[in-house]
Amino acid sequence: MQNGNSFKIEFVALMASLMSIVALSIDALLPGLPNIGSDLGVTNPNDNQWLITMIFLGLGFGQLIFGPLSDSFGRKPVVYVGFVVFIIASIICLTTKSFEMMIFGRILQGVGLSSPRTLSLAIIRDSYSGNYMAKIMSIVVMVFILVPVIAPAMGQLVLDFYSWHSIFYINLIYGFLIMLWFWKRQPETLAKENRIKFTSHLFIDGVKEFVKYRDAVAFTFVSGFITGSFMVYLSTSQQIFEQQYNLADLFPYIFASLAISVGLATYLNSVLVVKHGMWKIAYLAAGAYAIISLLYVILFWSGINPSIQVLISFFAVQFFAVGFLFGNLRALAMQPLGHIAGIGAAINGFVSTVMAVPIANYIGSFVTDSVLPLFVGFSFFGVLSLLTFIILKRPSEAVTDNAH
Repeated sequence: MQNGNSFKIEFVALMASLMSIVALSIDALLPGLPNIGSDLGVTNPNDNQWLITMIFLGLGFGQLIFGPLSDSFGRKPVVYVGFVVFIIASIICLTTKSFEMMIFGRILQGVGLSSPRTLSLAIIRDSYSGNYMAKIMSIVVMVFILVPVIAPAMGQLVLDFYSWHSIFYINLIYGFLIMLWFWKRQPETLAKENRIKFTSHLFIDGVKEFVKYRDAVAFTFVSGFITGSFMVYLSTSQQIFEQQYNLADLFPYIFASLAISVGLATYLNSVLVVKHGMWKIAYLAAGAYAIISLLYVILFWSGINPSIQVLISFFAVQFFAVGFLFGNLRALAMQPLGHIAGIGAAINGFVSTVMAVPIANYIGSFVTDSVLPLFVGFSFFGVLSLLTFIILKRPSEAVTDNAH
């Protein structure tokens, strides 16, 4: 466990880079969705959303495999195994002529990428605890958010000169460089004496231990609500800005500016969280998220889209609230699980992601000629999240916040 208030910049950058392979695999592909759909014979543009949401399904299930394995065999070897799976999946995506096989490749990419994504959380939890852990997670998420700022623009630039296949090649090269850095510079954080003997019932035991902690369960559900509603935006944004607003050329820049809103909030969270506590900040952010969504639904109930400036303003404020939620919700769920950090991160990631995929696919299917269904979904899950905080609120929150 790292002590006090010191952290290595390289450690934060490396953890963010491990997570960012996921972001690059999702966001860089957004401008290429119509091209891929066209090449693989997709007739309904809504079907292209599956190329985004299905990678999350793989991310969810993969965590169940790699999290428990890392508690038994250490973090580093399991990250390498995940990367090998990612390489195989990328080859499938690059060589297939079938949309169904491409979706399978995307799920498998998610399975592989779930390893660096989940184990970066476990490595942080191995090294830090309490609000300081939330601070580290916020900084990691902030650096991680920078990838969606540049990824769609990079994807568009690649598409201007090459085919969509090149985006997959860039992901592979980037991933390989990060793995090399990880291999050379990151020590193993799970000491041999702290490893859990691998048995067939390891996962069942982990689940039984996980569900003992009310906070871990509740904040995992809230993560699912927020991730799901945010995933709807991720999977429909290309459609909204390019088809509903005819802004294909500006799409990468709009996407980037909204990602900056999330990044700014995560930066502010890293500054404020040690002073004010992750519980209080996340509670206020959940309230803001719910209120902003309801306000949009009330103002634009007709279903007629507002001007692009109004829409971007709503999204910017909305995602500013999301920036305060992402890192804190994970940290709140992980706080009581230090003794089972690998399985804990896996269950947290699995449940929140597997909840998020059907939420995103269902709401996304209604986003055809109006943005209203998006905000109706935001409202519903924002209110559910806020209610969870209200139900959980209790005197011991101060103790939880200040635990180190």
